[in-house]
Amino acid sequence: METDDTFCYRFAKYFLTQLTLVAAGMGQSTSHQMQLAADFKTGSDAFRSLGAAVPLAVVEEVLLNLPAKEVVLICRLVCLEWKELVDSAAHWRERCRREGIELRDASRPPNDWRLFYFLSKKRRNLLKNPRAEEKLHRWKLVENGGDGWKTEGNCAPLPNDTIDKCFATSYGMCLKEQLIDLKKEGYSPAFMDHLQPAIKISDWYAPRRDCGSFYKICVELLDQKKKPMRTFDPDPVYFEQWNDQQWCPMTHVFKDYGRGVRFIRFTHGGQDTQYWAGWYGIRVINSSVEICPAAER
Repeated sequence: METDDTFCYRFAKYFLTQLTLVAAGMGQSTSHQMQLAADFKTGSDAFRSLGAAVPLAVVEEVLLNLPAKEVVLICRLVCLEWKELVDSAAHWRERCRREGIELRDASRPPNDWRLFYFLSKKRRNLLKNPRAEEKLHRWKLVENGGDGWKTEGNCAPLPNDTIDKCFATSYGMCLKEQLIDLKKEGYSPAFMDHLQPAIKISDWYAPRRDCGSFYKICVELLDQKKKPMRTFDPDPVYFEQWNDQQWCPMTHVFKDYGRGVRFIRFTHGGQDTQYWAGWYGIRVINSSVEICPAAER
């Protein structure tokens, strides 16, 4: 089993390697860093030398060049001064700045910059094939009424997007769903229970101009046994015949939902209201489910 002194020495060597790389980028000579490395001895002497030889400003620069996960799990445990550096909002604000992670609303800074950083890095759409690029692949067809689901060209352009396909419904009820396993997506039970990050869902829907239709969505937060804990289930949205055929957004943010969320079930669809053969029902596209760094609307 590795002793504390061996661990200290190994970490000091690792830190000095990173320090040498940063120093080279800052214009300092490698020979100077090699001389500094020679001052390190085995055991706890390594950290005493490290604390005395390296100014905190340089330590901060090195930490900013290390992977964030290692900074939290390893570097933060070295000493009180390093812990204060890693725990500071300034450190994570600077990481965000260097990596191009920006606030969507600068007037609403996050309460926890470290959480904002990690959630922003992991943020992505957890739904697969949301843009009909793989036709109906990845979706479970819960109801496939009338002539069933179909993918086709867009009837109207989406705002600020160039998606040219959509999912189209028919004259019988058409519903499709995806079940998201949060653990498989990298969000552990401990993470979800302790932090309870905001879960943002969004969807786009549009009618055909020449036919009445309605749109339906239901999103559920499920526990380990797939029983609903929270549900977003708004009333259906109806469109009359001869409408303006424009895409409409649907959004919702789950927050403060409690411990135990393990899955998310996303279901949407609809149908036409005139029972015409073919695909004259509601269109849907560009659906998303995201674990967000802040509650956004």
